Amino acid sequence: MTVFTIGYEGLDIDDFMSLLSEHGIETVVDIRELPLSRKPGFSKKALANVLNLSGLEYVHIVELGCPRPVRDGYRADGDWKRYTAGFLKYLKTQKDAIAELADLVQSSTCALLCYEADFNFCHRSMVADAVSKQCDADIEHIPVVKAATSAGRQLAFA
Repeated sequence: MTVFTIGYEGLDIDDFMSLLSEHGIETVVDIRELPLSRKPGFSKKALANVLNLSGLEYVHIVELGCPRPVRDGYRADGDWKRYTAGFLKYLKTQKDAIAELADLVQSSTCALLCYEADFNFCHRSMVADAVSKQCDADIEHIPVVKAATSAGRQLAFA
């Protein structure tokens, strides 16, 4: 049993859907507190629609999103250690949401969704760790690799 994570930064909806398909994802679990996006296709209703049309399930667990005060603090000072401490303190209060997600991971191939491409700097890695401890799931972070041409050279990020 594996819990996957994915960030959609740098992806369009087609690339995102391809990555889900490549990894056999059945359920996308949106763990953004506010499931809104300026990127076409990634706000809650639009994303749920495209997933459902492709035979995938969309679940939003608002309780596993990073609370605004923690996000705002990180935007203000860029202190990742403070962000991590703040989010982990909050996450300890979300036992029911973690249990709900653990049950879902045991019954479906799930990917935890957030924006950031780099899971090392995203709360989804902390949520995945909490779920893994709850149900002994492996964790796989789906790498976001998208080639783009800029000034005649290939750029790739993961």
